[in-house]
Amino acid sequence: MRKTLMTGKLFAIFVSAFLLVAAGPAARAAPGGLPSATHTDSSPEWEALRTRLFQSRPIDATPGTVQIIAPLRAAYGASVPIKIVSKLPQTADLYIKRLYLLVDKNPSPVAAVLDLTTEVGQADFETRLRVDEYSHVRVVAELSNGRLHTDSRYVKTSGGCSAPPNRSALNLIGKTVLTLPEPVAMNRPTPAEVTVLHPNDTGFELNQVTVMYIPAHFVRSIKVSYADRKVFDADLDFSVSENPTLRFNFVPRGEGQLKAEVEDSKDGRWIGTLGVR
Repeated sequence: MRKTLMTGKLFAIFVSAFLLVAAGPAARAAPGGLPSATHTDSSPEWEALRTRLFQSRPIDATPGTVQIIAPLRAAYGASVPIKIVSKLPQTADLYIKRLYLLVDKNPSPVAAVLDLTTEVGQADFETRLRVDEYSHVRVVAELSNGRLHTDSRYVKTSGGCSAPPNRSALNLIGKTVLTLPEPVAMNRPTPAEVTVLHPNDTGFELNQVTVMYIPAHFVRSIKVSYADRKVFDADLDFSVSENPTLRFNFVPRGEGQLKAEVEDSKDGRWIGTLGVR
């Protein structure tokens, strides 16, 4: 009797599997399965965000003004490398005055807003983001003439906002380091990098010891200047990875001091400086 019952169960499983395959791909896509999209698709989150940030202003998605580079699949959702490439030189006649870096499906979708001047020379930026689930990552560039341009990439990863940060050096929170990865080029865009040692806690991470949520605590702003001239101001949120890093350009017009002023969500303030000659 038991052997007959087991045989019947196996037969039922076989029939169910056969019917599922025969039904075609639509039937195999179970609810809750991993989504897929093209890089240029919209999303309900993006449509809501677009209205909130830009109202009814037209946004040009034609390639040629700004580009975002990101991996299609990221191995670690808490540290996804992002590069923004500007196709427009920063001249007084026309320049990118603001960049919005957005992650559609993050709890905090506005990862960064960069307020730029012509002192960046070339509006290229690199950073690392948290991506909480399969999502589009977008950049919107606002030009000095008011026009908006955008580009987007669909990134397949998850868990970026709940991954526990490295908490081994909390005594160094706020330490701000400026570096020059390439030789200085006077009167030309020169690459530079600013890193703030900070856990950038999202409020969605569990303390592995207490099993309690770690309160949100993240870098809120980084203001960079050279020789007392504003290069850019960055308003950030916890969608930026721990130890927030920004690679950017600035135009040195003689010897001076590159300075980064940092503020976090608990009113912590720090300054990093680097002499340039």
